[in-house]
Amino acid sequence: MTRRHAYTGRPRLLHQIIEPRALLEIASLPWSLPWLARTPRGDGHPVLLLPGFMADEGTLVALKLFLENRGYEVQTWGFGRNVGFSSKHASALEQKLRYMHYKSGRKVSLVGWSLGGMYAMYGAHVATECVRSVITLGSPVSFDAGGSQSPPLIKALYRLIAHPMGTKAHLTQSRAKYLRQPKALPLPISCIYSLADGVVPPQEATIDGNRALHENIRVAGSHLGLGFNPLVLWIVADRLAQPEGGWQPFAPPPGFFARLYRLTSRFAPA
Repeated sequence: MTRRHAYTGRPRLLHQIIEPRALLEIASLPWSLPWLARTPRGDGHPVLLLPGFMADEGTLVALKLFLENRGYEVQTWGFGRNVGFSSKHASALEQKLRYMHYKSGRKVSLVGWSLGGMYAMYGAHVATECVRSVITLGSPVSFDAGGSQSPPLIKALYRLIAHPMGTKAHLTQSRAKYLRQPKALPLPISCIYSLADGVVPPQEATIDGNRALHENIRVAGSHLGLGFNPLVLWIVADRLAQPEGGWQPFAPPPGFFARLYRLTSRFAPA
């Protein structure tokens, strides 16, 4: 699937209220480890993880440990808490990305959770020659003229912490123009999203892209639990294991995972 989701408006109130179900996703992770150990191993290329709004590297611990176990050279952004899309962090990200590429001699895959996905898309635009692929987890990567449809509480927190004018102030920056041009990226992009996301609505977490390179992958889960959701971790491992230059759109591998994926996607709240 390459088109944006047709959902309109903000996340449903029920989905906002039950976001704490992320605790169940975290609790399910230890029980899923034997199953996750069967995910494809990687080729050792570098992977950079980017945290969501108001989050830091600590929230990426499950992703980091899991991907290191799969054989990747994993780093987190190292800039402390993500307090919004800022010029300072955007410049630091580009420098780090270019350094990782130079040091390893290999292209870097970017995995961004929530607002971290915006930074991932930005990094892919300004240093395309250094980037192998982009994976976003519930990230606001598409924007309409009416602005963000995130819940009022999220918008209020962004105005309080990031900028008094909210997301509009950052999206008018010259740097942010890249975020409005996903089709221009000639590299694989996988946008993982949930219809029951209580923070970022589906139409903002998906893109209209190049069918040969860009995809939207629906999962069942909360926004706050995406980085711990076993299904998401499996999909991330599958996407990162795609050979450079030989990327193929996501298709659930046969067996237990395929059955579980289809079952949970079928019964994901609409």
